[in-house]
Amino acid sequence: MPAERLSVVVTRRLPEVVETRLSELFNVELSVADDKMSREDLIRAMQRADVLVPTVTDRIDQGMLAAAGDRLKLIANYGAGVDHIDVHTARQRGILVSNTPGVVTDDTADMTMALILAVTRRIPEGLAVMQSGQWEGWTPTAFLGGRVGGRRLGILGMGRIGQAVATRARAFGMQIHYHNRTRLRPEVEAAHEATYWESLDQMIARMDVVSINCPHTPSTFHLMNARRLKLLKKDAVIVNTSRGEVIDENALTRQLRAGELAGAGLDVFEHGHEINPRLRELSNVVLLPHMGSATVEGRMEMGEKVIINIKTFADGHRPPDMVVPSML
Repeated sequence: MPAERLSVVVTRRLPEVVETRLSELFNVELSVADDKMSREDLIRAMQRADVLVPTVTDRIDQGMLAAAGDRLKLIANYGAGVDHIDVHTARQRGILVSNTPGVVTDDTADMTMALILAVTRRIPEGLAVMQSGQWEGWTPTAFLGGRVGGRRLGILGMGRIGQAVATRARAFGMQIHYHNRTRLRPEVEAAHEATYWESLDQMIARMDVVSINCPHTPSTFHLMNARRLKLLKKDAVIVNTSRGEVIDENALTRQLRAGELAGAGLDVFEHGHEINPRLRELSNVVLLPHMGSATVEGRMEMGEKVIINIKTFADGHRPPDMVVPSML
């Protein structure tokens, strides 16, 4: 007699082929409307599911896990970041947590370079003029940006994505510098021609471009606070494709508005989609709606990892991408 299939609740719409495969393997409740679940809806979903498949928009805290009951056994996150999930409490309650690491490394690194180029070469300003029909022809001094070749790039967080950014930046002729919790092995450092800085303060004070590529943890919250932002050179650019909470958004906005920073490229924001409205007014700021991982290929690969994690769990084994609190 075949074992009863797991009950799986998916909180948002996923690529159709991923939803189809999930439906073939498990008893799946899909998000047809694709609306963000309320706190109460998420609790009810956890109470009726063996497996919950949330995304970064679903905040799962201690109180919600306490109210989830005893049925939920796995949170198979659709995404690599898990700072929206209280992993410690989940594990204490016997709930495993898995994620989808590695699949969006190249996509996010591509977007980081796109933002660096967009800000330094003033691409959105040129686009706005063309779309408004106000362009009156080429002139020698119009839309002058800066050349990226030869600039010093300081990477904050030299993990998979940080190293992928370094590879791309070197191809553009940038000088690679980095700050990380632990120094890379000598051979990895040499491969990227990267200079390690033990002091974050000393590094950012000397960089032309700073790229945020570290996760959001209690120790990285507002790592780029008002004091550190003041250390940046007046002609420096800061780019963030990691987590918005790493930068004090209000302090960054004040500095940009005061002309104390050349520009910023942001794909993530401190308060989710609630962006500081003063940022929208600045011509030297490029704002994107969390598009860093938004490729068809990346979303498909994320779905494949979610399926493998659930299937492995259903077969009585630990998910290959299980997150443990010590990793955070």
